[in-house]
Amino acid sequence: MATAWFIIIALMLAAYVVFDGFDLGAGILHLFVAKTDEERRMVLRAIGPVWDGNEVWLIAAGGTLYFVFPLLYAVSFSGFYLPLMLVLWLLILRGISIEFRAHSQSPLWRSFWDGVFWLSSAMLAIVFGAALGNVVRGVPIKPNGFFFEPFWTTFTVVPDSGILDWYTVLLGLVSLCSLAHHGANYLAVKTEGEVQARCRKFSAQSWWAVVILSLAAAWATFSIHPGLLGKFGDYPLGIALPLAGIMGLAGMYIYRSKSRDKAAFISSSIFIASMLAATAYGVYPALLPASTDSQYSITIYNAAADDYGLSVGMVWWSLGMILTIGYFIFIFRSFRGKVTTSGDGY
Repeated sequence: MATAWFIIIALMLAAYVVFDGFDLGAGILHLFVAKTDEERRMVLRAIGPVWDGNEVWLIAAGGTLYFVFPLLYAVSFSGFYLPLMLVLWLLILRGISIEFRAHSQSPLWRSFWDGVFWLSSAMLAIVFGAALGNVVRGVPIKPNGFFFEPFWTTFTVVPDSGILDWYTVLLGLVSLCSLAHHGANYLAVKTEGEVQARCRKFSAQSWWAVVILSLAAAWATFSIHPGLLGKFGDYPLGIALPLAGIMGLAGMYIYRSKSRDKAAFISSSIFIASMLAATAYGVYPALLPASTDSQYSITIYNAAADDYGLSVGMVWWSLGMILTIGYFIFIFRSFRGKVTTSGDGY
């Protein structure tokens, strides 16, 4: 049962990155692919009906984590206190920048909120990537089962490391480039004219950055954890997940060269989801590896709730997911097609 919940939470987090990732990417590109106020309204209208709904996956994953692996929830939320507060503020600033811009008539204030929207989107992408890097690298869990990380210590990968070192910063850059590319593919699907042309151009150019940084991240990961590479050969799934990511990466290039926007967007979604799934496969059964001593790691075995609670939770979780998936199907079907600058808001 604990393994099933591990897979479910990994899928929910992957869904969050794929769905909220494209509107984070739109925010990262907001100042570069949209030059005029009308073009920026077009970008915001492309994500306007769905951006807040996409964040439901993050809230749902956090809630699921609370009742499935309560020990992990307690340890990680106290140890990652500083970055969690940073994420909270960035989410708040991103949300109010979208809404306040829509209600402001002053060009100066609109420019200000455009800047806040760009900065908060870019910083969120970097912070999420660095957070993933901390999970893969491990955190300095103490014998009492808890830890606290400063922002940095020596900026190197050491047992008593901080939130930021060269490895976590590298994964932050991978996240930034990947989500910007993902957002460009989404905007190419939803927009027309000059904005669409700029998004297609950015998508074609940023593909190379995604490839180079992803290869660098893979090399760095296997250098830090040499035994991780052999783990992918233990089961067919271990090979299938990276292969799916490579196929998604190839599809991003092929379909972009043919201006097939929807196929390029689906390919970038597959790439992101597959790489996250491969990461989850690599760290399993650990939920939060310890960099100090492996015996202090938080795993699915020492962090899971009682079997009865997990069984009851599965029933209520399934009902909630039916409603959530139904909502997503409805909202994306209702707002399918190209966006324009006409209408109210944004």
